[in-house]
Amino acid sequence: MEKKKILYISQEITPYLPESEMSEIARYLPQGVQERGREIRTFMPRYGCVNERRNQLHEVIRLSGMNLVINDTDHPLIIKVASIQAARMQVYFIDNEDYFQRKAVLTDENGNEFPDNDERAIFFARGVLETVIKLRWVPDVIHCHGWLTSLVPLYLKKYYKDDPLFRHAKVVYSIYNDDFKTTLNKDFKEKLLIEGITPEDVETLQTPDFANLSKLAIDYSDAVIQGTETINETLTKHVQDSGKLFLSYHDKDTYIDSYNEFYDKV
Repeated sequence: MEKKKILYISQEITPYLPESEMSEIARYLPQGVQERGREIRTFMPRYGCVNERRNQLHEVIRLSGMNLVINDTDHPLIIKVASIQAARMQVYFIDNEDYFQRKAVLTDENGNEFPDNDERAIFFARGVLETVIKLRWVPDVIHCHGWLTSLVPLYLKKYYKDDPLFRHAKVVYSIYNDDFKTTLNKDFKEKLLIEGITPEDVETLQTPDFANLSKLAIDYSDAVIQGTETINETLTKHVQDSGKLFLSYHDKDTYIDSYNEFYDKV
């Protein structure tokens, strides 16, 4: 029987970023699932604070070189890769000079969120999916971690819905307590309107705040996981109302087996 293929997309992974519940899950879950007989691929952004030399990142020339158009502007897509030797696991990094060169993740040194975080989310989501197409790797399950990945379900169900690589893929979205405070750019909705995506599809983002962006991700996912013990209360209700397949919070002793079994239900 062919191995089930799981694609992991995360806004943070340790050891490339400091340890948090999300970065640890995104590091150890793929390894654990791979050890249980699945095939995996893992992606994160190449933030400027990720030390390329220490972590031995190198550009994958055959995958780089594409341009993604966001808000009528071309942005080159650069793909880098590194290995976590202990896990026998590669991590692909989505890079771009405009969006990911600054020496910070999502906020500046004063804790203010970057005004282009909306476009960074667009670039990251589309960058991952375009790279997977170039890899010609067909995932069975796509598991998204963190709000920066929240557009992946929308793109899969609308923009890439006829792509044979993704036609049968199921999307799992993990919700964390990674709320951002200020709303995203007021034109965010308009920037999402590419072929296959209508204003009605993104109506939820009339106010582009954390709760509404997460609701959009839930609406276009096939299943939802609670990644941290506490999450935004409005999202708990939204998941319940959605009727989506749901996995409640599991601690670090049980989550790998629980998630692995959950993929089969999805």
